[in-house]
Amino acid sequence: MRAVIDDDAPVGRILSRREVIAILGASGLAVACAPGALSAVTPTTVPGTAAPTTVPGAAPACVVRPALTEGPYFVDEKLNRSDIRSEPATGAVKPGLALALAFNVARVTAAGCLALQGAQIDIWHCDALGVYSDAADPSFNTKGQRFLRGYQVTDASGRATFTTIYPGWYQGRAVHIHFKIRTTAASGAVSDFTSQLFFDDSENARVFAQSPYSQKGSGWMKNAQDGIYTGGGDKLLLKPVQSGGTYTATFDIGLA
Repeated sequence: MRAVIDDDAPVGRILSRREVIAILGASGLAVACAPGALSAVTPTTVPGTAAPTTVPGAAPACVVRPALTEGPYFVDEKLNRSDIRSEPATGAVKPGLALALAFNVARVTAAGCLALQGAQIDIWHCDALGVYSDAADPSFNTKGQRFLRGYQVTDASGRATFTTIYPGWYQGRAVHIHFKIRTTAASGAVSDFTSQLFFDDSENARVFAQSPYSQKGSGWMKNAQDGIYTGGGDKLLLKPVQSGGTYTATFDIGLA
């Protein structure tokens, strides 16, 4: 049995568009541009100028992505790598279905959503059998190991990519991936936004019927039963597409 962790509780709430517009310019709030909004204000270069400009227009319709608990298993490993599947000490790769995960990060301003370069994105999650690295738990002790952890920094287009595996499950939680986005202001002040990504129950069922996930059995928790998911997880659902043995998913998010 996995011990109950007191700090594994939902935080944050969904804000209305009016509230979002009212607080544009404040740091640490995460928003996601409505479909089409990001591309409508993607920086473009005007002939004869060196600096990018944005397509003029009103503030985009945005929905705040809810912040969710960091949980008990975050470790700031400072492990800069895109492929997080292996244990750095041995090179052993964790088994599981490959997941190519991309983040598109934007800065939301009154002018629209602009690609945010230089944001550090950490992700971490359990392996196919529900085990985290570098953690001590009643059911495992992996202290010193660093599999399925790492960070990337967004490029000029606001994009960062990871190669990982579809996460497994453990008792008391729906299937999820943790992420943290850190940005540094010109003053040197660091802000971070922490939340979690989820998967559709039907996709989880298909994955967990396969090896190595099937070794764990069928007792995984559905999203609606997870108190953290019900704090806004429906705004944090990944929609992975499978091609061959690999899942591909993209997550768009902005920082106000």
